[in-house]
Amino acid sequence: MAASFFRNAFNRMVEARERQVARYVNGALLNLDDETLKGLGTNREELRRKGASNYIF
Repeated sequence: MAASFFRNAFNRMVEARERQVARYVNGALLNLDDETLKGLGTNREELRRKGASNYIF
């Protein structure tokens, strides 16, 4: 039972970190021009909808 507690805590910590990194990357992508974003298959509205932050973690 203790192993599952620590496993769940670790998994939740990893998931939170993945969300944090995704917000950071989206913020960095928002600095690109619209043509480059279109080439990457995304747009500003989609990035904003997913969430974006411009901070160093």
